[in-house]
Amino acid sequence: MTIHDFMAAYHRVWTNRDPEGFADLFIPGGRYHNTPFQVQTGRAELIEYWNRILLQEDIRMSVKVLAETETGGIGHWNVDYQVASEELFEIWAKSTGTGLPDRKPGDPLPRLTLDGTLLAEFAPDGLAREVRIWWHSNAYMP
Repeated sequence: MTIHDFMAAYHRVWTNRDPEGFADLFIPGGRYHNTPFQVQTGRAELIEYWNRILLQEDIRMSVKVLAETETGGIGHWNVDYQVASEELFEIWAKSTGTGLPDRKPGDPLPRLTLDGTLLAEFAPDGLAREVRIWWHSNAYMP
């Protein structure tokens, strides 16, 4: 797999909301650093983490390769989606360190935009050995 292949597959598994497909991008024991301080290792953890994708709707995403090496590369991604549950909104708020914004009961859930980069390293068989992402997010009402 090249970084071009990986970015196309990353787009596909995110927009198709496919946790198993996400895990298929990695070697057994592959690592995904969703923040600099959190890492998911191995198929079960990758699927468990990516299951939160099922709480997103109306996903719009773009990807771009920024650099390619013989064993990996750097990509840019931007995703915009409708938060489909209070659970996902709470996960997002905790991950940003900002806590929950003021909302009244019954207020609609916002859309989220995430903009990030990733660094991918591939094993000789072409699957991802290690992927690190850095991202920032913004919540807004459509």
